[in-house]
Amino acid sequence: MVAKVFTRHLGLRSYIIKGVRGRSGKVKQNLLQPLSALDMVVYDNPRTELNYIKEISPRHPEAFMQQDNHAVAHSLRFFMTEVLYKALREAEPMPDLFDYVEESSNFLISNSQFSFSQLPISFLLTVSRHLGIEPLDNCCPRESLFDLHEGRFVSAPTETTLSPHLSETLHHYLNSPLPTLHFPLDERTALINALIAYYHLHLSGFDHFHSHEILHTILK
Repeated sequence: MVAKVFTRHLGLRSYIIKGVRGRSGKVKQNLLQPLSALDMVVYDNPRTELNYIKEISPRHPEAFMQQDNHAVAHSLRFFMTEVLYKALREAEPMPDLFDYVEESSNFLISNSQFSFSQLPISFLLTVSRHLGIEPLDNCCPRESLFDLHEGRFVSAPTETTLSPHLSETLHHYLNSPLPTLHFPLDERTALINALIAYYHLHLSGFDHFHSHEILHTILK
């Protein structure tokens, strides 16, 4: 099996994992679920795009056994994985982003009864900051419409500006601690869709995104 793995020390890498297929495989397929936290010993040859994993094991064995027990958390991991899969490129390490992703994944596992309604928007905005494409919050009475193409608030509507109401919602998310925000589902859904369109405009290869559609259904 060939897998893309986001590592703290090497960044995004592609690895060949042997011994996955079949009942007698040395590597169990459940180790390779979305956002599984793993400890790995790998071969890293910078002159080749594909390297091998020598050893692999769950990073937090007790938490690993719990990670599929909550449908919303499971769907959120798929959503977060698709964001990272389409947004990241195999390049230099991004340890701060890695730590944030690991913290978010652990939060999903250890807080299965928590309401995760704000997490998709928080995740999209935080990842955008690490990637250097964070929306500029220059909102003011004169410039109150957020333009997806420009990445900032502007004064006149265009084909890529959000509605006044959705622009105001984005402004609140950029300025307020998430636990204090209580927007209805339709507004959160519209903002998630807008942020995915924003990623599409600012990152090459970020297209054909689907997991948010499932997430919208589950969060209803």
